Amino acid sequence: MTEALNALKSRLATMTDINLASSILNWDQATMLPDAGAEQRGRQMATLAKLSHEILTSKETGELIKTLESWADKESPDNMDAAFVREARRQRNLEAKVPSTLKSEMNEHYSRIYTAWTVARPKNDFLAIRPLLEKSVELSRRFADCFPGMDHPMDSLIQYADQGVTVKSTLALFSELRHELVPLVKKVTSSKHQIDAKCLEGDFEEKAQLEFCKVIAARLGYDFARGRMDLSPHPFMTRLSGGDIRITTRARREDLTDCLFSVIHEVGHALYEMGISPELDGNIVGGGVSSGVHESQSRLWENRVGRGKPFWDFFYPLMQKTFSHFEKVPQDQFLRAINKVSPGLIRVDADELTYNLHVMIRFDLECQMLEGKLAIKDLPEAWNARYASDLGVKVTDFKNGCMQDVHWYGGAVGGSFQGYTIGNILSAQFFDAAAAEIPTIDKEFTNGDFSKLKVWLNQNLHHYGASLDPDSLILRATKTSMSIKPYMTYLTGKYSDLYCL
Repeated sequence: MTEALNALKSRLATMTDINLASSILNWDQATMLPDAGAEQRGRQMATLAKLSHEILTSKETGELIKTLESWADKESPDNMDAAFVREARRQRNLEAKVPSTLKSEMNEHYSRIYTAWTVARPKNDFLAIRPLLEKSVELSRRFADCFPGMDHPMDSLIQYADQGVTVKSTLALFSELRHELVPLVKKVTSSKHQIDAKCLEGDFEEKAQLEFCKVIAARLGYDFARGRMDLSPHPFMTRLSGGDIRITTRARREDLTDCLFSVIHEVGHALYEMGISPELDGNIVGGGVSSGVHESQSRLWENRVGRGKPFWDFFYPLMQKTFSHFEKVPQDQFLRAINKVSPGLIRVDADELTYNLHVMIRFDLECQMLEGKLAIKDLPEAWNARYASDLGVKVTDFKNGCMQDVHWYGGAVGGSFQGYTIGNILSAQFFDAAAAEIPTIDKEFTNGDFSKLKVWLNQNLHHYGASLDPDSLILRATKTSMSIKPYMTYLTGKYSDLYCL
């Protein structure tokens, strides 16, 4: 058994190294790749995807898993070697259904469309990107065809991000959440006590924004000795090893909150990866367990911490010192402004109350695209109609409409957006569980000490990596399964106070 386990570890360590090398190429493409190198980069990433896929789906890997799986199934959930075997089986069962040639084709195409999107979006040129997006939908359908036993074409894609989640379960969750969320949004937006956020408008030097955000990142616990921060069209975090966990952001002179909350968000992702047990580095369970759990960490730090009064009790004096614009802006006015509810066009800029409505629109539209009910040529019209009906806003261009998210222009169409709402819901559960064990948490934040929360998350979530399945991890950390109740309790309490409901 030991010989087979070591052989499987060796094979999949090679696969992991190939995947991480691909992540380096992806990071480079998003941050500094010359335009002329895009085509070759697509070929390089396709080659690595093919090599990785062939290792996982090989006959030798399958035989090793078969030798070990009966032992692994009998072992404790805390046995990391057994968890490794179970995760290897789960991943192989998915990947073995997909031809290597299709994986290679998908990765090469995603590199091509991403480069095209970075050019087309600023130009508001949907016609230029439309044929490539049509190809992306075709590839997602071909991928789904590899899983004939699933109920919906998107179910297979979802398994790569949120195992065990389906279109059916997601729609049920969305329906439950919408039932409670929409009335609250209506109460807030119709309140007589609306918030003026003009105090956030100004001219903020990019360099000053980045330096201020680096101070915040370090204070929250981001270790710059194990990471770095760069600019990219769409902020993201990537793990290249346990000692190399990078984040990116973007900065707009007229709106420092874009950079600010993007950094806090990506730091949340990075703290998860930095908190994973070092013994799992290079192992297939040495990463986040799901998109939903990962997003819970970024949204927890961005919203529960970064938009709260205790956080700004500590950081606002530094904000005023760094940006003279805020010297005459009272902290309470600033705090209300960054929590203003205002239905808008952009998902990443959305307030906490309307954010999930953006997610639901995207999820519904990609379901229709994969079902063949929505042609890409009709996507802008369908997008605009949903924004008018769901958020009451008018979309006037493509770049702030259906071209705004990188997801459809750098990866599969379908399978990722549900993770954002799952993450929002879980962020409340995890924060409440941590606060119950750290009764002085607000005082800690006011004093600029975020270490107790970080340590709690490390111990109760992060260090497990992907060794536990998402449901087991949630249950272990919070003593209950996922529920919208803590999330809606938080939102209702916070925004009832802000808007005097």
